[in-house]
Amino acid sequence: MQKIVLVGCGFMGRMHANVYALLENAELVGCVDRRAEKAEAFAKDFGCPVFATIDEAVQATGANVVDVCLPTVDHAAATIKGAELGCHVICEKPMALDVATADTMIAASENAGVQLMVGHCIRYWPEYDYLKRLVESGELGALQVINLTRYGAFPSWASENWQADESKAGGGALDMRIHDTDFILYLLGDPDTMHSDGQLDERGVGYSISTMRFGKTVAILEGGWSWPQNTPFRMTFRAMFERGAAIMEGGPLTIYRDGQSPEVVEFAKMATSGGGNISDLGGYFVELKDFIDHLEAGQPTTVVTPQTSRRSLEVALEEIAQIKAKHQ
Repeated sequence: MQKIVLVGCGFMGRMHANVYALLENAELVGCVDRRAEKAEAFAKDFGCPVFATIDEAVQATGANVVDVCLPTVDHAAATIKGAELGCHVICEKPMALDVATADTMIAASENAGVQLMVGHCIRYWPEYDYLKRLVESGELGALQVINLTRYGAFPSWASENWQADESKAGGGALDMRIHDTDFILYLLGDPDTMHSDGQLDERGVGYSISTMRFGKTVAILEGGWSWPQNTPFRMTFRAMFERGAAIMEGGPLTIYRDGQSPEVVEFAKMATSGGGNISDLGGYFVELKDFIDHLEAGQPTTVVTPQTSRRSLEVALEEIAQIKAKHQ
């Protein structure tokens, strides 16, 4: 049984707590949040005690896992503290605001001999996992072009509007669009070339468009949060193969093959009322289950590693640097 202290009782913390409630080998034993009202409400909803610090929580409960669901600027301090206390750490994405900070997180976990996983949940999202397996199988031939989009309104529901501060969140290109940067690296490896452009405002790069080439495959990644407040959140992909296509765009994943009827691929939904812009636990459930199951087995997960998370951060920051250079 993995005993978890959750740090950060906002939207994402609630998403994670909903998952732990469904896992037989995980127990949420405490929560930490400097906002007393948030922490008390969370504790009431999920039946765990509130603690003032990570140290107190781990010492009082005997927890062996720290789950970090804090603003990005606070990821490193909480991750390092958890590792120093001998706890495995699951930290929300993006890993950090810069690569040097990410390196301190990796070093802390390695020095302590604990597992560190960053929450790049799209690698686990059922539709995206299906797409990866479709590419690897070669069933539709080589992947020729893929378009990944992720967009919506600025997340004004976030506590204290922290995502509006680039020094805390890194802007929409890092906070939101890194999902697709991470997935394309998972799918195809490092790009041969990359060209990025986008929209820049006082919150940082809010919307980014990148064209990447991987051998003969072209990937177009587009998205961010610079849309009107009544814009619904969307995440989509269109993948064109030699002998077909896979499209998830405002509906279920559909596979198209010449001369055949479209094939709709259905996945079970796991509803949540945690707030924010996600109504399905899907990828979060698979992600956290994989992390917990690997801890039970005494093995690190191979789907997301500290090094792949570091690389995704590095590429996302290069996208942002290219965009900012064009606005000078």
